[in-house]
Amino acid sequence: MSILSIVPGYEPEDNPGRRKGKGAARMALRHAVLAALLDEELSGYQLAKSFGLGVANFWQAVPQQLYAELPKLEREGLVAGRKVVQEGRPDKRVYRVTDLGLAELERFAAATDKPSVIRDDLMVKVQAADHVDTGILIARLTERAALAQARIELFDKLLRTMRGDATEEEYLRHGARIGPYLTCLRGLAFERGNHAWYERTVAVLRERGGSGGDVSQAVP
Repeated sequence: MSILSIVPGYEPEDNPGRRKGKGAARMALRHAVLAALLDEELSGYQLAKSFGLGVANFWQAVPQQLYAELPKLEREGLVAGRKVVQEGRPDKRVYRVTDLGLAELERFAAATDKPSVIRDDLMVKVQAADHVDTGILIARLTERAALAQARIELFDKLLRTMRGDATEEEYLRHGARIGPYLTCLRGLAFERGNHAWYERTVAVLRERGGSGGDVSQAVP
């Protein structure tokens, strides 16, 4: 089942994601694109939607990056593109992974990975909570908690749709495509952890004084 059929009407967002070195970002992006094309042929626009729904929980890219990556992969023989004529609409080009692309994914999967690290402006602000207006921090944390909750609901919907009538244990044992399910599980766990931390941090800051002042007494 295509991830695009799970949340109809979804539109990709321009989100630069986390910053990485250009070389590392290029290598990871090309493999993320290859992985996103494993299930079906996609146009650049469909690829951006697919990224926003599934891949974005572990790798973010703006649509313009994806559009630029596809011709590069085609020139390298890792994907094959074909023109699709559409009545009443501009023609589009769709792409699929080639055998060479699958071999590249095999090589990538065998390579050693570096652990990821958190780089988040909000964490820097919370680090300075003893010296800045905590009322502002509480507002930002509350916004993040709401965003995390929305993502929790999206991932839960994706997971339920992917497994259909099967229980989670049945799907984990016998599901046709386990990779996207496992990455959605990771996204769900990540956002649940985020949500719990945001809410706990808001509670701590409120208990210690809300919008500033004497915060010398710690909360157990």
